[in-house]
Amino acid sequence: MEGFDVANLFVSIGQVWTGFLVNLGLSSQWIAFVNKLVAALLLTALPVTIVVFTIMGERKIIGRFQDRLGPNRVGPYGFLQTVPDVVKLLTKEIITPTNVDKVMYNVAPALSVIAVILIWAVMPIAPSMIGVDLDIGVVYFLAVSSLATLAILLAGWSSNNKYALIAAFRTVSQLVSYEVPLVLSLLVPVMLASSLSMNDIVQAQSRGWFVILAPISMLIFFISGTAEVGRSPFDLLEADSEIVAGFNIEYSGMRFAMFFLGEWIHAFTFCALTATLYFGGWRGPFVDQVPALGALYFFAKMFILYLIHIWIRATMPRFRIDQMLAFSWKFLVPLALVNVAVMALATKLLAPPDLSASFWATLPRWGGFLGVNLIMAVGTFVAVREVARQARRKEEEVSGRFGSAAVVQE
Repeated sequence: MEGFDVANLFVSIGQVWTGFLVNLGLSSQWIAFVNKLVAALLLTALPVTIVVFTIMGERKIIGRFQDRLGPNRVGPYGFLQTVPDVVKLLTKEIITPTNVDKVMYNVAPALSVIAVILIWAVMPIAPSMIGVDLDIGVVYFLAVSSLATLAILLAGWSSNNKYALIAAFRTVSQLVSYEVPLVLSLLVPVMLASSLSMNDIVQAQSRGWFVILAPISMLIFFISGTAEVGRSPFDLLEADSEIVAGFNIEYSGMRFAMFFLGEWIHAFTFCALTATLYFGGWRGPFVDQVPALGALYFFAKMFILYLIHIWIRATMPRFRIDQMLAFSWKFLVPLALVNVAVMALATKLLAPPDLSASFWATLPRWGGFLGVNLIMAVGTFVAVREVARQARRKEEEVSGRFGSAAVVQE
């Protein structure tokens, strides 16, 4: 590690690049502008590049889950299948229906992708690899992610199609419903870190990942994020058997591909956010000595969570729309409210230890938070069991009355 420092390598590359710009005769202001532009382009290209590999990987993994081969013709083991798929979308005819709002119709697909890529601007990939370390990074994430909801509503309304409009309303109702528990679950890592900065939240997990201190909050965030992405089992909004093809029914070619790309980027972006907020982000062994290892840890955690995401998609059936909304408003929202209140009280009672304290000195705090979460989990289980029993009693009473009426008529 001492013989080859990756950080020094990047510094050397930066010096060579700056010297090249100086030789071109650019002023310091123009050099700063070009450097920021190149950094923005690289950050934009990162999630788009990851999509190429995740699409192929997810299709192969789901194929194994469902006892089939998946793509296996184009390239070795079918790993080049994404290439003809992209070529097909690029060459398909782009059809614009009549009487659409052309401005909004064309803006919506691009906005759905831009909204997700902008989240990566505040994503700490490594100790010194972050687009913008905003003091309000969590608020920025919530504000930017809401643009995707606006893009879906614009697509459905501007298409001049009643099916697209109804599907857009259904999508917005789901996204708004699950955004409430998502925001409430985000308050917990903010309270634990006493900061809204993404990088500060990662730094605050030096003594232990927040998933250990707040596992219930992590589960609420992960479930709500899956619903926000619109992947199975929450993909009823685009199910062909339910409402044609969803809000994007009037889109073809690359316009349709933009929605597809935005959804796919959104999927592993939420996994990256979960890794950042609850699994320590780039933190790991020897990161202080070799900062470049932080990127390796970050992407490893992200892809492990993404594998769990694929596992859920490959195994769980769809919910009905009423079940989907009831699960949010009747279960996740009350649980998230109780979780925020209890964790706020626990944060005050279990003060964070001194950073110079030993590992053993932090164990009582960990045990306290785990005990609080265990009590909440048991209470949730008891409450759900009681509600299920009452529902079953009502069903038995109704069936009993109908059965008695049938006997009397006979």
